[in-house]
Amino acid sequence: MKFSYRQHLLRATLFLLGVFPLSGFCQQIIKGQVTGPQDLPIPGVNIQIQGANRGTTSNFEGEYQLVARKQDTLVFTYMGYAPQKVAVDEQTQINIQLQENENSLGDLVINAGYYQVKDRERTGNIAKITAEEIELQPLVSPLQALQGRMAGVEISSGTDTPGAAPTIRIRGQNSLRTEGNYPLYIIDGVPINSTPVESNTSLSFAGIDPLSTMNLSNIENIEVLKDADATAIYGSRGANGVILISTKKGEGQKGIQARLYSGISTVPNKLDLLNTQQYLKVRRQAFNNDGVEPDEFNAYDLLLWDQTRETDWQEEFLGGTANITDVSISAQGGNDRTHFRLNGAFHQQGTIYPADLQYQKITGGAHLDHRSKDEKFQLGLAINYGVDQNELLGDGVDFNTNAFTLSPNAPALYLDDGSLNWEEWGEAGLNNPLEGIFNTSTTRTHNLITSLNLSYEIAKGLEVKTNFGFTDFNSDEVVKMPQRSYNPAGMPLHRSLNTQSQRQSWIIEPQLNYQHQWGKLNLNALVGSTLQENQYDTFSVQGENYVAEALIGNLGAAESLINGVARNTQYRYQAVFARLGLDWDQKYYLNLTGRRDGSSRFAQGNRFANFGAIGAAWIFTEASFFEENMEWLSFGKFRGSYGTTGSDQIPDYGYLDAYEATQGPGGLYPTALANPQYSWEVNKKGEIALQLGFLKDRISLGASAYRNRSSNQLVGYPLPATTGFNSVQANLAATVENRGWEVEFSSDNIRKGNFRWQTSFNISFPKNELIRYPGLEQSPYANTYREGHPLNIALLYEYTGIDPETGYYSVKDQNEDGVLNQEDQVVIQDRTREYFGGINNSLSYKGISLQFLVQFVKQEGSFTSLFNSGFPENQLQEFSSTSATDHQISQTPEASLAYSRVVESDLVIDDASFIRLKTLNLSYSLPADWISPLGINQAKFFMTGQNLWTLTDYRGIDPDTPIGGLAFSGLRTFTTGLQVNF
Repeated sequence: MKFSYRQHLLRATLFLLGVFPLSGFCQQIIKGQVTGPQDLPIPGVNIQIQGANRGTTSNFEGEYQLVARKQDTLVFTYMGYAPQKVAVDEQTQINIQLQENENSLGDLVINAGYYQVKDRERTGNIAKITAEEIELQPLVSPLQALQGRMAGVEISSGTDTPGAAPTIRIRGQNSLRTEGNYPLYIIDGVPINSTPVESNTSLSFAGIDPLSTMNLSNIENIEVLKDADATAIYGSRGANGVILISTKKGEGQKGIQARLYSGISTVPNKLDLLNTQQYLKVRRQAFNNDGVEPDEFNAYDLLLWDQTRETDWQEEFLGGTANITDVSISAQGGNDRTHFRLNGAFHQQGTIYPADLQYQKITGGAHLDHRSKDEKFQLGLAINYGVDQNELLGDGVDFNTNAFTLSPNAPALYLDDGSLNWEEWGEAGLNNPLEGIFNTSTTRTHNLITSLNLSYEIAKGLEVKTNFGFTDFNSDEVVKMPQRSYNPAGMPLHRSLNTQSQRQSWIIEPQLNYQHQWGKLNLNALVGSTLQENQYDTFSVQGENYVAEALIGNLGAAESLINGVARNTQYRYQAVFARLGLDWDQKYYLNLTGRRDGSSRFAQGNRFANFGAIGAAWIFTEASFFEENMEWLSFGKFRGSYGTTGSDQIPDYGYLDAYEATQGPGGLYPTALANPQYSWEVNKKGEIALQLGFLKDRISLGASAYRNRSSNQLVGYPLPATTGFNSVQANLAATVENRGWEVEFSSDNIRKGNFRWQTSFNISFPKNELIRYPGLEQSPYANTYREGHPLNIALLYEYTGIDPETGYYSVKDQNEDGVLNQEDQVVIQDRTREYFGGINNSLSYKGISLQFLVQFVKQEGSFTSLFNSGFPENQLQEFSSTSATDHQISQTPEASLAYSRVVESDLVIDDASFIRLKTLNLSYSLPADWISPLGINQAKFFMTGQNLWTLTDYRGIDPDTPIGGLAFSGLRTFTTGLQVNF
């Protein structure tokens, strides 16, 4: 199927290129430079051809180049400056000097999905970051580039492993189901399945990121749609927000751009653990306190292991250096009617762990845009293809835990010949901690995303448009488990686990757009429909007893194949949607959107649902009474929205009985119960906001207050074991609310001579609450949620201090029944963030530029590790001493039981707030007169840092993963590079 599709795609592309050739239309090439009031060049100025959806931007020296007709008019716009229009006529050199303007806020064009809108005119909440903030970050997933840069958007990597899917929440958690909180991803107009791909490797917890094969240097913008006005046009798919990723087009200056950077990554932090002598002292104290005589069984670290040996296991397991290399190249060109862009990139990243692991990614893409001579027909073709190979450990080896818990005098893990040391560890009755270390996993992913946009102007202001999209995602994973990974005493076999996954989808979206103006009234209308189909196939099987290690993974060489599982699901979706945008005198704006969705995940009678929203805005500084009375306020806008979106993020076929074949011949057994009654989850969103611009828009301030309520919750309702099933799909009469404040601020602090300093700031105050759940106490979630509290909570015992009789930790028996159980866990810990945000600064002087982002988070976490004093594992130094207020160092069963309870108490609550220097970029562009004789338009050296410094009181290794204390989500990275434009 996929090869046939690509052949047809190639033929269609060649046909289109034949019908609309790259040459033959002669127009003028316009060049020029854009400067400011002091004749300083202004980079990033938007130059558009009036009435056409094309243009370019000025480079670092303020220079630009584009193709235009004599009758065209160029429009120059830039934040903080008055727009200027210049007729082309016979000119080929147009230099412009922009002047500061009181009402230029919002000239930035925002992608709202099915349409575009200026920032000053939008009625919805849409956040945006550009290529300059994305392309130089040494990251694999583009979503990681959003951390700290957007209000209301939380990104958590959860792991340092490249290719792992990050967790993203846009204005909180709406659904009781984890899989019900994924936002909608759209790349160049094509929706992408945002659910992480299953894995049997160290990525098994996070899953494989479906965006990992994207080329960050090819991304033009990322917009995030948050409120009802922005998301309702996507209906059920926009319940958790929408992430729009736009790749770069071939507009602007022709030429070739090459970029190379290389660097290293290291672990961001180390914990202060006991050394050998401190550790042995604590262990001997435990035996002394317990009155127990050490022997080779209970005190192998004291009697069998070398008492002078000392290993820094943090350095051993986490002290490596991961090398990073990234190379990207792009070329763009064309003529007056057709322009193109080709790009390719290679990314390679090593590991900090003591294993031969590597991540590699190769990406390529093409973008073709064409306009007919009469400007009525337009074509846009985008192709993005990525291949990555991720070499990982098989699921089981935990370097992180071993790095912090192994005894510092533990014996060597390997023998001189490189094999695992089983004998010394076996003498202590233990398995080698690196059991499984020779297991390897190779995951190869292929991802094709294509889109074709066709439009034709039927009449003045009336346009018909159609979007076509196709995606093909393939993942092939082989986990090899050789005998030498396991204790030979267990007579292990050579084994493998092979998993293949494929996701294919196609979408067709015909649309009709109409625009007209009657005096002061401007109308924009849109009506369209969506037809979409997703196919998901997965197959896994285990091979056993290969005759040689070299054959592991070749299923034909396995003696037996077991646990074969194949799943095939199909999802179909259709919708009709409409938008009506009204603008009166560029002061009052009204935006009405609606959508009727149909999903194959519901039974007949429940398949269709209606969603819609209304958004309104008033630019009150356009009122006549503001023109003279408040000169210091250059822009002011009230806006608000209310509407509904829905969700069908549930497994396919849940309304049907499901069966699977038995292992033996001729049998079926039921695997799921039918429930045709459940219907759509509904999310009602409301928002009010204020946007202000001060001092000719040198200062901008925005504040939003929102409330979202998600009801009719779709869950897999747990069932008693006596039914024979784990759960059944159903609606719960539960309501989840997310409310909060978001504040965004930006300022042009200094603009003097060649020096410029700009600052942006965002902060969010989210609040998540389960406001209603009838019958919660009798439900299976009675020990998971509490009404009036967030979904992300921990139910804990109340810590009462050290028991004076035993010296052990103690917790309170709330009902005094002599039994400690879930009924006594009455302390509710809120694990949601109290507030979070970021401060970004950009400074430039001539060719020198410095940008840095500081991320901050206020939250509570937990620290549940490394204070179980007395047992044969390492701990933090702060827990090693004993006093009247400390617990008794002991390894009795009673002490162990007390510890297991106290780690579920409020004692482990820890302040996990932090301030982090998230990114830093320093660059220097060589002067134009140095490089122009070499045929180079721009040459820039740059240095980038990631996760450079963190200020926190959290006792764990990384406050960004604040549960437990032994995990970290990001490495400290330094890179240097060079970018050259020809």
